[in-house]
Amino acid sequence: MSLATAERAALCAEFERSGPDRPTLCEGWNARDLLTHLLVRERQPWNAAGIVVPALSGMTDKAMDGYASAAWPNMIDDLRKGPPAWSPFKVGKVDEIANGAEFFVHHEDLRRGEPGWEPRPSDPERDGQLWNLLHTQAKLLFRRSPVGVVLARPEGATQVVATGFGVVTVTGEPAELVLHAFGRDAARVEVTGLPADVEAYRGAPSGM
Repeated sequence: MSLATAERAALCAEFERSGPDRPTLCEGWNARDLLTHLLVRERQPWNAAGIVVPALSGMTDKAMDGYASAAWPNMIDDLRKGPPAWSPFKVGKVDEIANGAEFFVHHEDLRRGEPGWEPRPSDPERDGQLWNLLHTQAKLLFRRSPVGVVLARPEGATQVVATGFGVVTVTGEPAELVLHAFGRDAARVEVTGLPADVEAYRGAPSGM
């Protein structure tokens, strides 16, 4: 099963457990805001440009406001059903590439939005897909690092994802490395290297 398919199902189940008011790691958003974002992105892609283009944020905000009175169970069902026929995410390869990271990271945004969270148990299939995801996306995610970056799994596998003067090694399970790469502080990773390199690395923005 693809990461996108598995995480869509798991995220919908988590929305059902959480209810609409649970805080998330997305600043200023509760669970309802997060689900609304996902629905607009997938079901109204023409209105979603404001997610990445600030000048168009008003259009996206208006589309999100359209869900203000929607019933919570119906919203979850819409996400669970998957993209409509007109959505680019209906194409299997697009869904796999674009939604694997999206659903995984937002699932953890929901899970880790309150104190007391713990990582999900290790899953070899999921971990393998997340490690491969880093292989394809990490150069973009770490492009602003002023020093070289090596990602390392605890058992020893590594990836060089950025080069520069100096180097740091970021060690963690694939799930934690992905969350760290997308700029989430609620990720259990260890950053090692010369103090000046670590300081420079931690001072640089990460994620998209």
